[in-house]
Amino acid sequence: MATRQSVGEHIQRSEDAYDYALSQFETASKQEHFNETEYSDAQLMLEDAVNDLNKLSLFANEQQREEIYRKRLQLQTLQNNMILQRSYERPL
Repeated sequence: MATRQSVGEHIQRSEDAYDYALSQFETASKQEHFNETEYSDAQLMLEDAVNDLNKLSLFANEQQREEIYRKRLQLQTLQNNMILQRSYERPL
């Protein structure tokens, strides 16, 4: 079973990744072009956070799994929005 501390640490890292990615998303929304490197890094951080939460949920109790699930949904929603924004920015 995952300890309360390890779940808290993973959730905090996920929130940090989310905050960074959200700032990149908002910056890109305001500009016609955006910093590809930072935007890609933010997407990578989100993906790593989602993967970490998926692994952690295997060892979590029911209450912890619920918290992890909600955080993972939040991260994946932002991931999807970032992908969609990038597809709108680039001509096909």
